[in-house]
Amino acid sequence: MAKCAFIGLGVMGYPMAGHLQKAGHEVTVYNRTTAKAKKWVAEYGGASAATPAEAAKGAEFVFCCVGNDDDLRSVTTGDDGMLATMDSGTVLIDNTTASADVAREIYAQAKDKGISFIDAPVSGGQAGAENGVLTVMCGGDQDAFDRAAPVIDAFSKSCKLMGESGSGQLTKMVNQICIAGLVQGLSEGVNFGVKAGLDMSKVLDVISKGAAGSWQMENRGSTMVKNEFDFGFAVDWMRKDLGICLEESKRNGARLPVTALVDQFYAQVQERGGNRWDTSSLIDLLSRG
Repeated sequence: MAKCAFIGLGVMGYPMAGHLQKAGHEVTVYNRTTAKAKKWVAEYGGASAATPAEAAKGAEFVFCCVGNDDDLRSVTTGDDGMLATMDSGTVLIDNTTASADVAREIYAQAKDKGISFIDAPVSGGQAGAENGVLTVMCGGDQDAFDRAAPVIDAFSKSCKLMGESGSGQLTKMVNQICIAGLVQGLSEGVNFGVKAGLDMSKVLDVISKGAAGSWQMENRGSTMVKNEFDFGFAVDWMRKDLGICLEESKRNGARLPVTALVDQFYAQVQERGGNRWDTSSLIDLLSRG
C-alpha cells in the first residue's frame, strides 16, 4: 500500500480517488472547492489539504485530474504546485486529458527535480470511473510505469505504457477521433431507422451483435432514440478534446476532415444549450433539425 495524493475531484477524479482509498492506499486530496474535498473525506476517509503542494508533500504517488493544460500547469508548477514539495524518486501521474506538449513540458520539469512524470489520460467516462474499470493510456519511462501500474490498478481494467512522454495523450487523441466519427454515424443510423418507422429497440439489438456493434451503440443507442442526454461525457469536454486533436494534427500533418466536421456539429449542440449534454446528443441535430 502506498501514500498517495489526488488533485482534482471532478466527476472523474472523485471516484478515482475513492477507489485508491478503498484499495487500502493512504490518500490525501485537494480540490479548488473545499466543500467537495470535505465531502470526499466524509465518504471515503483519508485526508484533505489546502493546496496541491500540501497534499503532495510526503506522497509516493501523486495523481492529478483537472480541466485543461493551464489548470495542469497551475497545480504542478504554479504557486503552491505539487512539484514544489514532491520528493526525488516519487511519481506524478496525470489523468487529465491535455495536450502532448504540456505532458512533455511537465515531464522535463519533473525530471530536473528527480521526479518521474506519467501522462495517463483515461477512457471509460463517469461510469468507468465510478466502477473502477477505466482504460488508462500512459506515456513516460518504463521504470516509473512499472512502479505506478499496481497503484493505478485500483481504478482501471486496462493500463498500458504507449511510449515516451506525450504518448498517453496522443493515444487519447486517437480514442476521441474514433469516437467522434462513430457517434455521428450512429446518430445518422438511428435517426434513419426512426424516420423509416422501424422498431429501433429490435434494430439495435440485432445490429449490435454484428459488425456495426460498439460501446456507443450498446450504451447510448436506446437513449438516443428517446433523445435523452442528461448524463455521461459532456459536449463541452468533447469539444475541448477535439480541439486538442485538431491542433495536434496541424503539427503532425494528419488530415481530420470528419473530426473537424463533427466538432462543428458539437458547436451547434452548444448553441442550442446542450453544453452539458452527453456526446450522443449529436442526434438532436438530426431528429429536431
